[in-house]
Amino acid sequence: METVFFFIFGGIAVVAALLVVLFRNPVYSALSLVATFFCLAGLFVLLDAHFLAAVQIIIYAGAIMVLFLFVIMLLNLGHSDALEPATGRFRQGCVIVLGVLLVGQLARVATHHLGAGSNPEEALLTDNVPYIGELLYTDFLFPFEVASMILLVALIGVVVLVKRETGQQVLNIQEETQAEKKGQEPA
Repeated sequence: METVFFFIFGGIAVVAALLVVLFRNPVYSALSLVATFFCLAGLFVLLDAHFLAAVQIIIYAGAIMVLFLFVIMLLNLGHSDALEPATGRFRQGCVIVLGVLLVGQLARVATHHLGAGSNPEEALLTDNVPYIGELLYTDFLFPFEVASMILLVALIGVVVLVKRETGQQVLNIQEETQAEKKGQEPA
């Protein structure tokens, strides 16, 4: 039964991930990404990693998607007219390179023995949250800090964009009111 759920979650995740790239409307792409995140959480549950499943839903499907939708609405990308078609002379070459990389990764996975990994320790089967915390703050501290810095830079970029947009709107309103006053004075 676990295998059936694996193929269901995996198939839906792959289709939703493809729809993220294929949809022209960024809002639909974001919703497809949410579906992908939920399917990945289902796969984590199948692996008995309930903590990771909860984090996947709360952090990615919740907080990160709110950030994505905020940026989409901030940049007014909700309309397909705002999007430029992806054209260029390197487009076909990039597709070929990515296809070769995908086939290479699939061949590498197929040549390895599937399911022949090491047996997890007994403690990991019952309580993996302290183990994840220890790994996160010891072995994976640098990638964790890099990810936090990237999010901080993104947050600062959004604030700068919003402030610039608000400042430009204030200047336009001031110019309009000054023009109206000049137009009304002679009359």
